[in-house]
Amino acid sequence: MAHERLWWRVAWRNLWRNRLRTLITASGLAFGYLGAVLVVGVSDGMMVELIENGTRLMLGEVQVHSEDYLPERNMHHTIGGYEGTDLEIFLNRIISQEEVSAAAPRVYGGGLLSSGEETQAALLMGVDPDREPRVTTLLSRLVSGRTLVAGANEILVGDEMAEQLGAVLGDEIVVVAPSSDGSLGNDLFTLVGILDTGIPAIDQNYALLALPDLQFLMAMGPPRIHEVVITVGNAKDSPRIAGALREFLSDSELPVQVSSWTDLRPELAEMVGLMDASHFIIVIVIFGMAAFGVANTMLIGTFERRREFAVMRALGTAPIGIGRTVVYEGIVLGVISLIAGALITWPILVWWHNSPIDLTTVISGFSVAGAQWRPVLRVEYSVQAPIVAALGLFLTSILAAMYPAWKATRVPPADALAD
Repeated sequence: MAHERLWWRVAWRNLWRNRLRTLITASGLAFGYLGAVLVVGVSDGMMVELIENGTRLMLGEVQVHSEDYLPERNMHHTIGGYEGTDLEIFLNRIISQEEVSAAAPRVYGGGLLSSGEETQAALLMGVDPDREPRVTTLLSRLVSGRTLVAGANEILVGDEMAEQLGAVLGDEIVVVAPSSDGSLGNDLFTLVGILDTGIPAIDQNYALLALPDLQFLMAMGPPRIHEVVITVGNAKDSPRIAGALREFLSDSELPVQVSSWTDLRPELAEMVGLMDASHFIIVIVIFGMAAFGVANTMLIGTFERRREFAVMRALGTAPIGIGRTVVYEGIVLGVISLIAGALITWPILVWWHNSPIDLTTVISGFSVAGAQWRPVLRVEYSVQAPIVAALGLFLTSILAAMYPAWKATRVPPADALAD
């Protein structure tokens, strides 16, 4: 043990023979750690932004349908069939699950909207004005007007749909839609609000009505709904929670399908998975570049100590002992760099997390895989990023020391002492 401590002391002293070089090398590794953690943190922030906007806007994190509803979305395939289900009991049963935060029912249909001489095809969505805000932010995206009141024959449309119809707040819009009994439903609705979600597919095509109003228009009784949208605590846990809820509801008389957002939006799930996998590539690239600097510095230090290594060899030190000293220097350098990196990283990480950089005045947002990304660079905390970056730093320090260590073991004592 005493012999082992001696090699560590030698490695420590060797590092500080050239303080400036050691500090520069340690600073490079420390800032490499800072860069890796922050880049991964920003990437996580973008990923969370995409998930939140992709699920919290309208999709929801988990959905429950009749087994036959997806993918055709036949209007007759409601939960519980033609008889439907006791909505309050069904929703309460879902909400009773510990990890379910809220649930809201929906009905869907297709129809035509007419205002004046303009007519547009639309996707009709019936929502519960009280429950919907608990699971999505859709009703909060109003740019003018107010939200719906159930039973008042009111309608919300996207800003682009309103422009196509030439409609303004207070106008009456004729809604015509096929009914479940084979007839053609039609009624007058008052435009009370205009939405701007930032997603053209929604703003151009969707019209929102109160759930009972759309049910009446489509000749569907109150027990009949197409969908229950659920929000959970953490969107990343959605697949696991959906599986648990599927098993919980399997003993009911209602054959239902429970799907998480990863099932409903596989393209978004693939993008999130790709961003998650890129974290390792980021760390490899950053510390891969740092490795050359560390190896170069240690190689120069090894060359400068050729005579010292030659004397140690002449006194009987085994080559492996000399190589071990150089490797120990790399390990000590890694520890110093990690401590310095952590000290400069965490204050910046906390500040950036609490004060995201808003670039909305410079660039506008855009939609990716149906989810909107706002130009707000925020950093998310992660357990994985600091650990992976720390491992990358240590591996860089050790691997960068291997070649100089090998070169040190190859120093011929006679030739070095003769120089």
